[in-house]
Amino acid sequence: MRITLEQRGVSCLAELLDKDAPRTCQAVWEALPQGGDAYHAKYARNEVYTMVPPFADPEVGQENPTVTPIPGDVVYFSFPEGMLDRGFKEEKGIDTLPGVIDLAIFYGRNNLLLNGDVGWVPGNVYATIVHGLDAMAEACHDVWRSGGIGERLTYHRHEE
Repeated sequence: MRITLEQRGVSCLAELLDKDAPRTCQAVWEALPQGGDAYHAKYARNEVYTMVPPFADPEVGQENPTVTPIPGDVVYFSFPEGMLDRGFKEEKGIDTLPGVIDLAIFYGRNNLLLNGDVGWVPGNVYATIVHGLDAMAEACHDVWRSGGIGERLTYHRHEE
């Protein structure tokens, strides 16, 4: 899978972890391409993500979960309609959706998926970045420092 920060022109390649997260891998693969506005995490630390409408039916549930993602982890989160704060949903333009899928990449160390409002937020690790992590990490850090306005995070099939 190819993951790209469109405005910054930086991509990386991620290998699906079919044996560890088969339901998540299948759901994401079948739903590609996916993408939307890029956001840098406030609490999790070194994370850039996008939010998209739900695409898995039925929902995949937890598999290969983590609350301590490492650099290169590609993580799937599913948030039901009532879980996210109204203001947060309005800000991101997702307030009319019945829930959202958060597709995230982690580019640095010392991440902790703990939200002050709801507690632990486990996500499914379904892929790992195998090429281009250094350049992507630099671009993700720039989203943190310079801002993400106008940036899009996209996920595409990459078949050799």
